[in-house]
Amino acid sequence: MNKTIFRDLGSIDYKEAWDYQENLFQEVLQSRQQNADLPVDQKNFSDNYLLFCEHPHVYTLGKSGKEQNLLLDMLQLQAKEASFHKINRGGDITYHGPGQIVGYPILNLELFDMGIKKYIDTLEQAVINCIADYGIQGTRLEGATGVWLDIDTPRVRKICAIGVRISRWVSMHGFAFNVNTDLKYFNYINPCGFVDKGVTSLQKELGKELDIEEVKHNLKNHIANLFDMKLEID
Repeated sequence: MNKTIFRDLGSIDYKEAWDYQENLFQEVLQSRQQNADLPVDQKNFSDNYLLFCEHPHVYTLGKSGKEQNLLLDMLQLQAKEASFHKINRGGDITYHGPGQIVGYPILNLELFDMGIKKYIDTLEQAVINCIADYGIQGTRLEGATGVWLDIDTPRVRKICAIGVRISRWVSMHGFAFNVNTDLKYFNYINPCGFVDKGVTSLQKELGKELDIEEVKHNLKNHIANLFDMKLEID
């Protein structure tokens, strides 16, 4: 099992969280580079990290994204008390806000014996397992990342978005899982570039507000089990 530090940052400004995870990313990356040429019995890697948080209203655009998928201008963003950031993850545009669990795993994927596909598949499976705890069947959608519902019907909709950055086997950014999210904020974007697919949340699917701390606890445990992590709560 790989030791992983878990930190719940609570509600935090997007840029502050980005800077924070960038510092941890550099720590893990430097540790990996320093150990690269050492014999196996002499390697001493830094810890891995799993961060959970919520953000105030914010839209983020990935490296391959198109700004026209944001349907608001800057004045309209300000009126909605939302911000906008171009960032260095994969994917297009997405929304983060209160009631959403945002997860940032900062992992040396070599220790977990994972390439990018297996890594993303495992993140998706953790969310699929988590929503199954609440009686909801999630799945993957060919040609897209994230966790989706009813993919074979016109009601296909996404409950969790995934966008990551991986550099020299170290990950950052991660996933955004809609729990009690105010879904109207998705009306102002084409989520991840999809104009014909919907967005949902646990609250919408179940018809009631969820205890987000309970959902965090369940999701954290599913991630730890699937990644074979030894979690230490910080």
